[in-house]
Amino acid sequence: MTIRTRFAPSPTGYLHVGGARTALFSWLYARKHGGAFVLRIEDTDLERSTAESVNAILEGMTWLGMEYDEGPFYQTKRFDRYNEVIDELLEKGLAYRCNCSKERLDDLREEAMQNKQKPRYDGHCRDLDIDPSQPHVVRFRNPQEGSVVFEDLVRGRIEIANDELDDLIIRRTDGSPTYNLSVVVDDSDMGITHVIRGDDHINNTPRQINILTAMDKEVPQFGHLPMILGDDGARLSKRHGAVSVMQYMEDGFLPEALLNYLVRLGWSYGDQEVFSVDEMIQLFDIDTVNKAASSFNTEKLLWLNQHYIKESDPAHIAHLLSPHMGRLDIDPTEGPDLVEVVKAQQERAQTLVEMAEISAFFYRDYDEFDENAAKKNLRPVAREPLEEMKLALASVEEWTPEALHQLVQDVSNQLELKMGKVAQPLRVAVVGRAASPSIDITLYLVGREACLRRIDKALEYISKREQSA
Repeated sequence: MTIRTRFAPSPTGYLHVGGARTALFSWLYARKHGGAFVLRIEDTDLERSTAESVNAILEGMTWLGMEYDEGPFYQTKRFDRYNEVIDELLEKGLAYRCNCSKERLDDLREEAMQNKQKPRYDGHCRDLDIDPSQPHVVRFRNPQEGSVVFEDLVRGRIEIANDELDDLIIRRTDGSPTYNLSVVVDDSDMGITHVIRGDDHINNTPRQINILTAMDKEVPQFGHLPMILGDDGARLSKRHGAVSVMQYMEDGFLPEALLNYLVRLGWSYGDQEVFSVDEMIQLFDIDTVNKAASSFNTEKLLWLNQHYIKESDPAHIAHLLSPHMGRLDIDPTEGPDLVEVVKAQQERAQTLVEMAEISAFFYRDYDEFDENAAKKNLRPVAREPLEEMKLALASVEEWTPEALHQLVQDVSNQLELKMGKVAQPLRVAVVGRAASPSIDITLYLVGREACLRRIDKALEYISKREQSA
């Protein structure tokens, strides 16, 4: 049997973290077992589904690198097929028309709530012959006896008595099919063998199994993933911070870091924390997913992101960093090689946004000195070291990190100062703050012209400071 999994989001918003994890687990399961991964867009909610949301889902999948083998398939293009199945069920007596008014259904619901019972349809129209020309819905004739039993890939054996399930609507008054009917027809037609989805769907599963059985179709295996909680134990939502996959891209996370973090939300392999995509495919299996809910920990994600920034190929990081530089109105081609900048900053940033911000000085002059750094390092005593460094930098022939390092050492020796007494005022002069990569790399990447211009700015600052003293 060829394993076929699917990811079937509703395009009513962005691709969120929970959906991305569901997609990842389905994708990994298919990849591990040499199967196919199908993308289906469940857009039957015509009022809430938007093209923008479809694009956001596709964009998120592409950014994460989860390529699909088939699709995307759109449910709105399959209405004829759904109605064909509904008509077959009606013809076989496995479904029936219902014209109960909204008022009657509301009264039923209210009565059940007062009696502390689960609201359910009472089967009033089950054996009535409703005129098809009159407004009506179509309901599935759910078995009234026995139970639905299935072996959940995550939770184990689940049994639901049929008398707990009512006759759900499978076609609305306007003729449109409902979710539970559409998804069953799709999974059957597309040969889906394993349905891996969130546990918010677990109540739908026995209903869908009954419809599949009525259609005389094979029932796939189901695995329901536990929910993701925020740091505070509540269900993950916008108030916990970013929940959209593309927001993580905007915030400077690497796709491989987010994938690595998502795979660990509910699955583990010993104490291992860092997994390449190939390792995920090799080691992942659905039967080792935890039954308990997982907690989203932003600090852990930041740690992973920093790890990937440090360990990845600088050219790869530069490719991902470039748009973040653009958002700061910096053209990375107008300045030092971005790959060399990445090499200088890889140990110093948790996100690409942070890396872009701390690297801006390589490409443009800063506006103001960091107040504390200037007060501490641009004192009158720093005038002579800066003037000597300006002369040396202006005349040095070989502009290389090695030559520049030696230059700072020579000026320190000449003035009989520790190297830090020269390097730190120079760093603040060139960078505008007290932190940067090593002074030789900093000078090398900033370039001669900008270094001399910024030293002049620092000397001017010292002069003003002396005048006001």
